[in-house]
Order: sequence, then C-alpha cells, then structure tokens
Amino acid sequence: MERNLRKERIGVVVSNKMEKTIVVAVARKVKHPIYGKFVNKTTKFVAESLDETCREGDTVRIMETRPLSKTKRWRLVQIIERAK
Repeated sequence: MERNLRKERIGVVVSNKMEKTIVVAVARKVKHPIYGKFVNKTTKFVAESLDETCREGDTVRIMETRPLSKTKRWRLVQIIERAK
C-alpha cells in the first residue's frame, strides 16, 4: 500500500525553548476579499526536532506527520538557512 503525499512548509523558527520541539512561523500572502490588497498572514506550527540543532531565526522545511503530541503534527526535514 502506498503512502499519501505529505504536506511541506517552509518557515522561520520563532521558538526552540522546548525539548526536541520547535515552533515554526509560516507566512503567506492572502488577497483581501473586498479591498483586493494582499495581506500577510502567519501560521505557527509546532514541529519535532530530535537533533535540537535549530536556533531562533533559522529558515527550515517541515513535513506533516502523524500526531506526536497534543499540538505536534509536523517534523523538521531540513535547515535551509542559518540565522545570522
């Protein structure tokens, strides 16, 4: 049996204070339904980071996974860019 495709997101680490867990903010542009202006929307995802090498400000790729805890449904795939 073949697995379904997993969603992937690219975002910035906003918190790494928990053990083996990071919080990733993913920004997207959404067109306002009435005014037509593009508005920035941010969604925070709680992701599993077993190696604990991420720092705040890092750009990372996360992938959807099975529920790991009450809020964790994503896991770290790759660190794309380190924070300065």
